[in-house]
Amino acid sequence: MVGLGNPGREYASTRHNAGFMAIDELARRFGITAWRKKDSAEQALDAQRRVLLVKPTSYMNLSGVPVRLITAWYRTPPESVLVLVDDMDLPFGRLRLRAFGGHGGHNGLRSIVATVGERFPRLRIGVGRPAHDSIDHVLGTFTPDERRELPAVIGAAADGVERWLSDGMDAAMRWVNAWSPPA
Repeated sequence: MVGLGNPGREYASTRHNAGFMAIDELARRFGITAWRKKDSAEQALDAQRRVLLVKPTSYMNLSGVPVRLITAWYRTPPESVLVLVDDMDLPFGRLRLRAFGGHGGHNGLRSIVATVGERFPRLRIGVGRPAHDSIDHVLGTFTPDERRELPAVIGAAADGVERWLSDGMDAAMRWVNAWSPPA
């Protein structure tokens, strides 16, 4: 599992770090507290579930390098690496799970596609599209209303990952793609 985001305290609460937030929620659920830094990423292994949680620390636009290094080290095909990422093309709180696809203009996904190809699953976490500057939007913090809803959204993304692990892609896609944020 790879969550995309930017390292550092100044980015911790930004929309671009929705992938990191979901990975942190999975770590909390799995009882993981020990992380190690290797291959330009923070990594945590859950041996019982045979899951590696990864947060690239190479910054969003260079996420593909650590993903390629880690998949090569563990001999993991891209089809087995679920990437969690923010998405401006989805309204805030919507989730979308796909088995594979293009980068959709997302620079973190673009970097991964360039290093391992398009055949990896991705769970997109909607952060909404701004009227103006996209960069300021994704590097900005959530609104007060969004912050109130964010735990439910991140929790649902983590639920989707757990379904993917236990029930497979089709069942997880049916659940994730039908989920709606609380009204």
